[in-house]
Amino acid sequence: MSRVGKMPVAIPAGVKVNVANGIFTVEGPKGKLSQDYHTEAVDFKIEGDHVLVTRKDDELQTRAYHGLYRSLLNNMVTGVSTGFTKTLVINGVGYRAEVQGKLLVMALGYSNDFSVIIPEGIEVKVDQLKVIISGASKEAVGQFASQVRKLRGPEPYKGKGIRYEDEIIKRKVGKSGVK
Repeated sequence: MSRVGKMPVAIPAGVKVNVANGIFTVEGPKGKLSQDYHTEAVDFKIEGDHVLVTRKDDELQTRAYHGLYRSLLNNMVTGVSTGFTKTLVINGVGYRAEVQGKLLVMALGYSNDFSVIIPEGIEVKVDQLKVIISGASKEAVGQFASQVRKLRGPEPYKGKGIRYEDEIIKRKVGKSGVK
């Protein structure tokens, strides 16, 4: 049995979990998320303040779905109750970012500024040289953070670019004037 899949998912106060017609829906103070699932592979049993994910057979693909759907459900419950946050750090002379309505506008050393549309359900705050991305969906927050980071990834010589706050960039030594 899957080590991840057999653990129950705790439902905190104020969060509702509903399973119907191949879709599980989680609703809480931070929003509402839903995910479809393979009804022929897994079942969800809501027991008080826990949800158990059980699989219907022991095939390889079913075992993979077992852990996957348990993790997705757990991330959704965490997202609608506390939310997810990613912090990006901008490093470079003249690099800056600002939020203009539904756009994140960034000057990253190119001749033109980058404008990125902020997706629904994502909240972006700019604090000096930090871009704080938060939302209920772990997938959406991570995807948007990755999209922003890709605009100017960190380079190893001077450390310029956009990096995650907890990311460590391995610095390289530049050319030396040896003949």
